[in-house]
Amino acid sequence: MVYYLSQWLLDRSQDTAWDDALSFLRLFRYISFRAGGAAITALLLCWWFGPKIIAWLKRLKFGQNYLDKAEETGLLAARISKKGTPTMGGIMIVAAMDFSALLWAQWNTLVVLTLLSVLVLAGLGFYDDWAKIAQQSNKGTAEHVKLVVQFTLAAFIAVYLWRVPATSKLISDVMVPFYKYPVAIGAVGVVIGLALTVLAIVGSSNAVNFTDGLDGLAIGCTLIVSFVFVVFTYIAGNYRLAAYLQTPYVPGAGELTVICTAMIGAGLGFLWFNCHPAQVFMGDTGSLALGGALGIMAVLIHQPLILPIAGGVFVAETVSVMIQRGYFKYTRRKYGQGRRIFLMAPLHHHFEKKGWHESQVVARFYILCILCALVALTTLKIR
Repeated sequence: MVYYLSQWLLDRSQDTAWDDALSFLRLFRYISFRAGGAAITALLLCWWFGPKIIAWLKRLKFGQNYLDKAEETGLLAARISKKGTPTMGGIMIVAAMDFSALLWAQWNTLVVLTLLSVLVLAGLGFYDDWAKIAQQSNKGTAEHVKLVVQFTLAAFIAVYLWRVPATSKLISDVMVPFYKYPVAIGAVGVVIGLALTVLAIVGSSNAVNFTDGLDGLAIGCTLIVSFVFVVFTYIAGNYRLAAYLQTPYVPGAGELTVICTAMIGAGLGFLWFNCHPAQVFMGDTGSLALGGALGIMAVLIHQPLILPIAGGVFVAETVSVMIQRGYFKYTRRKYGQGRRIFLMAPLHHHFEKKGWHESQVVARFYILCILCALVALTTLKIR
């Protein structure tokens, strides 16, 4: 909205006495300026209405009034219980992020598609959080219900991008890191591209959800990955940079940089209240939406496979859950009693079981996430 207002004022003031006075409004034509504005706006919004949202959630008793998995197993017995801490704090992130992005971005199909998808996934997460509170358990919505909604949304995005001529190559031409040419095109590329798009969105959404288990862990890792996507989205939307680095150029993708910085601002604002000991949890309302946003943007910049590299910590958390569940079910069928590979899944709880303090786990996972982010950035030059 700010962009359109500034350009309207510039057009109206042209060749008038106000021309020089309003010349500073040309700054709003630069993505870098608007991206900075979005980050600051989102951060200030979270600082402003964060305490109000936390107080509101407490009044409504939207707190975690049940033991989480770690507390059920006695893992946190000697520590301060998380029981009673407000959840659904993802409302704060999504509201600040979407409002700031709409305020500062130049609206196009990519921006609208991303923000609408974030709202859908936030709504799904909100329903799941509500189910947990209503049932007073950590089960929430049935897994198949969440997966149906996620796969439906992801499939819609994939088919939409494929059927629209301006974005069809995002699906039909399959790109991989460290290689500058499509590895698959035509009918084969369409099949692979559709599958990659769906897996990127659904997988990323659930991966961030699995990582959300310790104070500041999920949002901190999301911030690190978002910084990577600030770079990638800016390059993808800049023809000269994309040509120089031999990366895919996607018209309009530069505006996704504004969404990334809005996510960073909102994430930093939320981390202010979520750092240990947390005053509020993001819940599925935030984790599903943030993960989905990263997955969607990876697809929209024609780099779906860069996400598993940048978000290596998210991948490790997800794989640990898959291995744990799969091995447990296999051994239960074979031996009559389920066995486990990890002391507890997701992976962050395994290290807590091994005696690491919560803050140690979070800090060390941050370090690993930064390492993964650096590897992802190297793909820009090693092609």
